[in-house]
Amino acid sequence: MKLPLICPEKECCRGKKDCTPGKGLPKIVLVGSPNVGKSSLFNALSGNYTVVSNYPGTSVEISRGKSKIGDKEYEIIDTPGMYSLLPVSEEERVSQRLLFDEKTFVCLHVVDARNLRRMLSFTLQLLEARLPLILVLNMMDEAEERGIEIDIQELSRSLKIPVVGTVSSEGKGIEELKASIMEFTHEKSTREIDYGPEVEPYVSEIESLLGTTEETGISKRSLALLLLQGDRTALDFVYSPGEVYRRKREKSKGSETGFEECQKLAEIASIKAGIPLSYLFTLKRQELVNEIVEQVMEVQEKEKETGQETKTEKKKRETKKILLAENIDSVLTHPLLGIPVLFLVLYFGLYLFVGVFAAGTLVDFLENTVFGEHINPLVTTWFTSLVPYPTLQDLFVGEYGIFTQAVTYTIALILPIVGAFFLVFSIIEDAGYLPRLGLLLDGMFKKIGLSGRAVIPMVLGFGCSTMATMVTRTLETKRERLISTILLALAIPCSAQLGIILSILSGNPNGLIIWAGVILLEFAFIGYLAAKLLPGEAPTFILEMPPLRIPQLSNIAVKTYSRMHWYFLEVLPLFVLASVLIWIGRLTGLFALALKAMEYPTVWIGLPADAADIFLFGFFRRDFGAAGLYGMHDAGLLTGVQLVVAAVTLTLFMPCVAQFMMTIKERGFKTALAISGFIFPSAFLAGFIVNTLLKVLGVSL
Repeated sequence: MKLPLICPEKECCRGKKDCTPGKGLPKIVLVGSPNVGKSSLFNALSGNYTVVSNYPGTSVEISRGKSKIGDKEYEIIDTPGMYSLLPVSEEERVSQRLLFDEKTFVCLHVVDARNLRRMLSFTLQLLEARLPLILVLNMMDEAEERGIEIDIQELSRSLKIPVVGTVSSEGKGIEELKASIMEFTHEKSTREIDYGPEVEPYVSEIESLLGTTEETGISKRSLALLLLQGDRTALDFVYSPGEVYRRKREKSKGSETGFEECQKLAEIASIKAGIPLSYLFTLKRQELVNEIVEQVMEVQEKEKETGQETKTEKKKRETKKILLAENIDSVLTHPLLGIPVLFLVLYFGLYLFVGVFAAGTLVDFLENTVFGEHINPLVTTWFTSLVPYPTLQDLFVGEYGIFTQAVTYTIALILPIVGAFFLVFSIIEDAGYLPRLGLLLDGMFKKIGLSGRAVIPMVLGFGCSTMATMVTRTLETKRERLISTILLALAIPCSAQLGIILSILSGNPNGLIIWAGVILLEFAFIGYLAAKLLPGEAPTFILEMPPLRIPQLSNIAVKTYSRMHWYFLEVLPLFVLASVLIWIGRLTGLFALALKAMEYPTVWIGLPADAADIFLFGFFRRDFGAAGLYGMHDAGLLTGVQLVVAAVTLTLFMPCVAQFMMTIKERGFKTALAISGFIFPSAFLAGFIVNTLLKVLGVSL
């Protein structure tokens, strides 16, 4: 996942909203299937100056950067993964629309060199669209390891476009790619395929209906092929009464009559062909792909001496490696064998590393030794000597002061836990475990109205629910996005909250089991209820399965740092704001009134009135409330049962302000308000039920 970085050109925006890097420069657009290395290639070309923003009219992100290649500057655009010009998901549709809308200098089609036969069909579609194209064969090292040899020059001659081999994760071939971009003549490539006498007349007839399409980035023929297949974006472009393409349609001959005629032509062509047109087009392209691949690709099987081992021996070794990877895959995705592996990842990754080491050992050292014994006493003494006014002292170095609480909690308590989680997340992400986890849990997630693809925002929610709410936009349907947003707000604790709860309950295993069981039951019950009540179709699960890899330390370090940087910049201002609001609230008496109101539900669930603080703070930040719970635990103010009840209620409590604002942005104000209005009473109801059951059963923790 790519995150927005701070714009280094502070004067570029001058208070304006649009801070798109490279605006007005020649555009280099990266397209290709998911998991082919587009993002690493984008990073290699664009450097550090990256802006991530929603594509107009959607919630799908597009990354834009700026790069100087030779003596010219370019805008680099990274698109969501797509398998063909005929999209099946919202992300693919956005990539397709971008190709419609943008006038590109050059389009880089990035493919996995190991799967050339499968991916060249999309290359042919891009050539039919007459896009200025360079083919990038990425992961050449892994292809060579499998004995795959590709004649790049012959492939370039066959396609009549530049072809470059790269290993983007290691920076290999990047200079050659830049040289190809500098030498690119900007002549639009073309490769028309004959789809047979049954279909071609109808393609030509629709082309004649289209009139001029100068404003679109793709060819008239490609647009006609999409119209024959009933593509929604193409139909919108030419015939829809909507606003998206109104200006462009004015230059075409689109009309209601033309729309009906187009539909008739598509039906007739399909009947003449005898099979669905999309299937026919795919078959014809694949026939040409097979011819090209036979000429340019060879899988070595001959026995030739290569120094230490023969080609046959190398082939056997690679075959064993592939079989081993397949065996590991079968275990990771097995409905029975995969669950113990998941529990091992959770135990070592989340419980021991995040919960025990980061939230326990590391936080204890930073909070009590570094800040408690050294930094805070020094800052307090220094500040009180300079500022003699008690009111201002209370704001900066008081009980809820900016230095003594906001900065201390951010650096000593929250950041180590969040950093530990993002480190674990980056490792399992780079290793390729997340898609396999999605496949493993797909059947279970279907019961709660989600597909296995929702695993990514759910797992990311354990790092930061605000970020995870933003990532729900990658889910295919509005229903899935709404259900996942509800579950993230309700039952997924962020890494800081999770780490603190794991830390304080680590010495009470029975309490930890009860807490985890209640949260899982709540997650499953509310998800099941939402799936039954919310209208919509059952989700489908389409996800590219990347190969299992040993994670690279450099990639893990960059990802972890970027996410920690983003989180720190988000959390510190909010903690400072919380301290200021609490200070104002205490001065005006509003804080005391809010606490008094919060005491009633707090006492109702069996907690002392003082525990109202943690829920009030929890609204500012979930981790802020968890930090308050940590303080009460340290002071010995809660019994074992009360600690479990407080942990359950706080986990199920309302989303923090940042997550609430992100929910408004993604789902709308009414939906965000409805979700929060449901969660507030249900959290306390769950706490009341847990407290009552534990008392009735005589459980002592």
